[in-house]
Amino acid sequence: MSHSDALPPAPEPGRIAHRDSSRRPKGWMHWLPGLVTLRGYQPGWLRHDIMAGLVLTTMLVPVGIAYAVASGVPGIYGLYATIVPLLAYALFGPSRIMVLGPDSSLAAVILAVVLPLSGGDPHRAIALASMMALVSGAVCILAGIMRLGFITELLSKPIRYGYMNGIAVTVLISQMPKFFGFSIESTGPLRNIWAIVTAVLEGKTNWVTFMVGAATLAVIILLKGNKRLPGILIAVAGATVVVGVLDLGASAGVSVLGALPQGLPAFAIPWITREDIVPVLIGGFAVALVSFADTSVLSRVYVARTRTYVDPNQEMVGLGVANLAAGFFQGFPISSSSSRTPVAEAAGAKTQLTGVVGALAVTLLLMVGPNLLQHLPTSALAAVVIASAIGLIEVADLRRIYRMQRWEFWLSIVCTIGVAVFGAIEGIGLAIVIAVIEFLWGSWRPYSAVLGRADGVKGYHDIQRYPDALRVPGLVLFRWDAPLFFANAEAFHDRVLDAVAASPTPVRWLVVAAEPVTNVDVTSADMLADLDETLHAAGIKLRVAEMKDPVKDKLKQFGLFARLGEAAFFPTIGDAVDSYLATHPVDWMRQQGDYH
Repeated sequence: MSHSDALPPAPEPGRIAHRDSSRRPKGWMHWLPGLVTLRGYQPGWLRHDIMAGLVLTTMLVPVGIAYAVASGVPGIYGLYATIVPLLAYALFGPSRIMVLGPDSSLAAVILAVVLPLSGGDPHRAIALASMMALVSGAVCILAGIMRLGFITELLSKPIRYGYMNGIAVTVLISQMPKFFGFSIESTGPLRNIWAIVTAVLEGKTNWVTFMVGAATLAVIILLKGNKRLPGILIAVAGATVVVGVLDLGASAGVSVLGALPQGLPAFAIPWITREDIVPVLIGGFAVALVSFADTSVLSRVYVARTRTYVDPNQEMVGLGVANLAAGFFQGFPISSSSSRTPVAEAAGAKTQLTGVVGALAVTLLLMVGPNLLQHLPTSALAAVVIASAIGLIEVADLRRIYRMQRWEFWLSIVCTIGVAVFGAIEGIGLAIVIAVIEFLWGSWRPYSAVLGRADGVKGYHDIQRYPDALRVPGLVLFRWDAPLFFANAEAFHDRVLDAVAASPTPVRWLVVAAEPVTNVDVTSADMLADLDETLHAAGIKLRVAEMKDPVKDKLKQFGLFARLGEAAFFPTIGDAVDSYLATHPVDWMRQQGDYH
């Protein structure tokens, strides 16, 4: 076995680990990173992967069931959505220790589609959820093949925080009825809160159910930071034993999971009605965006820790294949897990084989011991989901953002309220719209400045910040701090003319300091042509300084470079000033130490 197939060594002190493109698989093997790992598998890793897989199983079972119930489908399908995706990702996923499965961040999105359409029919519910997984998988695979792995970076950190905080609130609200031991008719987050409060005030709470759930939640939270003790397993197993031994299901009306069906997930095509297509497509796309955003962030964290290269586009393909597998084998949409992956890492996982061992262990449970979980209380499952939702809530970093830039903080709060008020599907649409507006806003009305020479400061600077800066008579130096495109072309045109009108002396040249301009489109190119005509009619020459070569290439493509002439372009602002002074002698005192 070659050394190059082993995990890369740690970097030397004082050096930073970097991507090594020579280590990436070539050809068709690029799409099957699991096989690449298997070809270089070292015998010493096997015991670590087996032990990590067995430890991981202690979380896979209760969490899978809990998230299935939270997503509006029977608990058994949470185990189906655990087994098959883990096997699929082991072959197609590029990350060696990533754990995929049902996740709390998706539960609210799935529930928002499944609950109103299923009418309480569990078979219809899993058909809808499975079709969402197929849609999500297809979207992820297509995006990966088209190398669109960067799209999740379009959501800024405050918007991601706002969306996830809203999801957490929605999940918390959805679990409260199970936690208190009653049921309500779900009509939306705000109405659900009112219905829950009303039910509690009317005395509908089953206090035994509540105490079981509260005790489970307390144990999970207390043991959350303990790497040696599996808090979720201890809490859920304890609740199951107490309910079973005391027969609380019959004597106190505590709702329990019941016996799981014996057997393995079977291949099945999820059939839905024509009326279901639009909400399932929207939900599937929303799931794809959320799941890949979570997966890409978590993947980058473990890239840094394990010092292995992970192709983000292949990560999207691996996630997509795992979702397709879930959809065709009676599962529902899945994502990476920020709670189970650290468990696998802490247990010593080396490769994707850890997930395979976990999947096989869950399979064994379904084959030989499906009745072990029949006394598992639903309030304990609700506690598992509530604990996870609490973990999704971001507060500390939002405080930092509030101190640094308050408008981004309030942007995050708007996203949170949008998700909590309108629901998960509508909330992600709102988050995307806000992200696009945020992206365009800085370029739509960017900062611009007229430049001059400030005393004691080299170069040319904004005269608003340096009111005493000297300006060359007859010359306007105008800087535009953004790309030029259709949305800001008119603003550029108007501000240039305003700068000319505000000049203290008649203007002969206008020089655009174009270093910040990284792109020009057809609309803005036409605007520049019109601006040149307007300036020319007023006896003013348009000149450009510090424009990047790729942008010049665009101007050549649009015919604008030839229109202005090569002599109109200067490598620096200083060169443009020198050329102007060579042809227009003016009373100008050049400062010492002039830098071009």
